[in-house]
Amino acid sequence: MRKGIYNCFFKRFFDVIISLLAIIILSPIFLLVYLLSLIFLGGNPIFKQYRPGKNGKIFALYKFRSMTNKKDKDGNLLPDKDRITWWGKIIRKLSLDELPQLFNILGGSMSIIGPRPRLVKDMIFYDDEILKQAYCVKPGLTGPAQVYDRNSELSWESVFERDIEYAKNVTFWNDTKLFFGTFFAVLKGGSASGAGSDSKVEKREYYYADHLLKSNQITKEQYDLGLNKAKEITKLKRKGKVVYQEDLKRRV
Repeated sequence: MRKGIYNCFFKRFFDVIISLLAIIILSPIFLLVYLLSLIFLGGNPIFKQYRPGKNGKIFALYKFRSMTNKKDKDGNLLPDKDRITWWGKIIRKLSLDELPQLFNILGGSMSIIGPRPRLVKDMIFYDDEILKQAYCVKPGLTGPAQVYDRNSELSWESVFERDIEYAKNVTFWNDTKLFFGTFFAVLKGGSASGAGSDSKVEKREYYYADHLLKSNQITKEQYDLGLNKAKEITKLKRKGKVVYQEDLKRRV
């Protein structure tokens, strides 16, 4: 992996300055989204979700909630499609649900630019080489996925290739292109300038584990074991333990 002066020294400096300025400047929007989410969704508008970060270290990622906490008669959360609200769709489309991650960046668990942090249940099924190559850098508030893949039109293989390509070549120029490319992608509601999209490619499953199950690359038993392992890891993190990718790479 390329580790130039920018990657070793200035990237963290820019992360701190930009995230701090963004928090100050966007504080009215933070407050507005918080209050409207409180009204339309109820409960705490901000939630945390444990995800693997640099070198697989599990950290708490913060987001604005876009779904209600409605449950079935057995106390289980309803499917996402039954809990998403019109307000949730708006803040997702505008990426406003990601704003609390500015505090993750300020704290050092994330960067402004980098591969998006996936779910623990997905990382359990990643190949070792993908983990080593794509996730040796901090995950980002935005990155290749936000610029080139907002509509989930790329295959998972292509997503991994983009993440690996980024991790191998972290430069000021690449980060600048992805930073401004994100704004164009949000304004267009899809891929920035159409880069990397292919309308002939079927939309992939949003979660990698679900993709593997649907494409018969893993069995339902393996899928369920993966979910249970993810729950175990989350419990360990909630108890204050330091958890790394080695803990989630027990073959299932």
